[in-house]
Amino acid sequence: MISDVQLFKVYGAMARYAAEAQNVSATNLARANEPGFKAQQIESFDAYLARVSASGAPDPLSQGFRLTDSSAPMSPNGNNVSIEQEIFNSAEAMGQHSLALSVYTKSMDLLRTAIGRRG
Repeated sequence: MISDVQLFKVYGAMARYAAEAQNVSATNLARANEPGFKAQQIESFDAYLARVSASGAPDPLSQGFRLTDSSAPMSPNGNNVSIEQEIFNSAEAMGQHSLALSVYTKSMDLLRTAIGRRG
């Protein structure tokens, strides 16, 4: 029942997005010294929402996130991972995940209050 509320679906997708973005950054960082490795980047959450809302699928927010090769400049060994950018991306994903969980938790608290229960 609660999972049918659109707000919870959106913030659940936002938390999944942040976790996937963290995973992409961690993979890029782990392979930063590998010759020829092309860094990956995840589509923006706004682009994801636009894509899934236009899809017409029965449960659009359950679709996966798209990854693309990064267009960052290559180093002499053919690797294009920017450690500074990946650290920034990782911190941004952590903030998005915290935001999504905070809104989700506060929304649950509001629903509990509305039906007369205390958390």
